[in-house]
Amino acid sequence: MAADPILIIATRPRLALARGQAGAIRSAAADYWALTKPEVNLLIAIATFAGFCVAVPGPLREFPWLRLVHTLLGTLLVASGTGTLNQYVERRFDAQMRRTARRPLAARRLKPSAGLWFGIALASLGSIYLATAVNLLASLLAIVTVLSYLFLYTPLKRKTPFCVLIGAFPGAMPPLIGWASATGTLSLEAWMLYATLFFWQFPHFMAIAWMYRDDYDRAGYFVLPHGQARIRFVVLQTMLPLVVLLPLVLLLGAMGRQSVLYCFATLLLNLGFLYYGAEFVLRRSSGAARRLLLASIIYLPLLFALMMLPIS
Repeated sequence: MAADPILIIATRPRLALARGQAGAIRSAAADYWALTKPEVNLLIAIATFAGFCVAVPGPLREFPWLRLVHTLLGTLLVASGTGTLNQYVERRFDAQMRRTARRPLAARRLKPSAGLWFGIALASLGSIYLATAVNLLASLLAIVTVLSYLFLYTPLKRKTPFCVLIGAFPGAMPPLIGWASATGTLSLEAWMLYATLFFWQFPHFMAIAWMYRDDYDRAGYFVLPHGQARIRFVVLQTMLPLVVLLPLVLLLGAMGRQSVLYCFATLLLNLGFLYYGAEFVLRRSSGAARRLLLASIIYLPLLFALMMLPIS
C-alpha cells in the first residue's frame, strides 16, 4: 500500500526538529566534555595512579583495586571541576588567543553561569567523594589544589612570570593524592614523588609558553618576561629543573630499593629529556619547543612505569 503523501509531509518537520534537538544535545555534551580538559586529566590520572601504586607495592591479589578506582574517580572529578572553573575565570582572555578561542566559554557556545555551576558541582562532588569513599587527607589535598590553582596561580599569570613557580605547587599534587589515598599518610618518599612532578612541570610549561608566546602576549598573560630577560628566564626555568630531576629520581629509586634496570633506564630517560631541553634553549624555535613538549609528555608515564616495576 502506498504511503499517504499528506502524512509524509506532516511528519517531515517533526523529524527535522528531532534531528536538530539531537544535534544540539550532542554539541552541548561535547562542549561540557571539553570544559573538563580531558587531555590534561589523562596526565593527572597517570600521576595519581603512580602515586597510589608506588605506595602499596606487593602481590596483585592483595592490591586495593576498589580504593584505586575510588581515588581516580574522585581525583578526576576535582580536576575536571578545576579545569572548568579555570576556563570560566579566563574566558575573556581565552577569546583573545588562537589556541583557546574555540573553547566553549571563550566562543560563547555555553553561558558563563553554566560553566561556573558545572565546575563548582564537579569540584565539590569530587572532594566529597574522596572524603567519603577514600579518606579525609586525600580530600583535603584535592581542595588545596583547587583553591591554590584558582586563587593563586590563575590571577598571577597576568602579573608575574613567576606564576609558573606558584602553579607548580598545585600542579604536583596528583601523586600526593594517590599516595594519601593508598596509605592515609604522607612519607618522605611521597614528597619526593611530589618533587619529581614539581620539577617536571617547568620544561613542560616553558615549551608551551614559547610555542604560544605571541598568544600569551596578546591576551595580556605575563608568563614570560620581556626583552633579554625572557631568554635568561627560559634557559634557567628549563635547564635547572632538568638537571635536578636526574639525581632526584635516582634517589627516589634507591629509597624504594629499585633494581639496576630502574637506574639504567631512568638514566637514559633523563638524558633524553635533558637533550631536548638543551636543544630548545639553544635553538629557541617553535619546532624545538614542540619536540621538548612531546618529550615531556612521553617522559612522565615512562618514568612512573619504571617506578612501579617490581622491587629487586
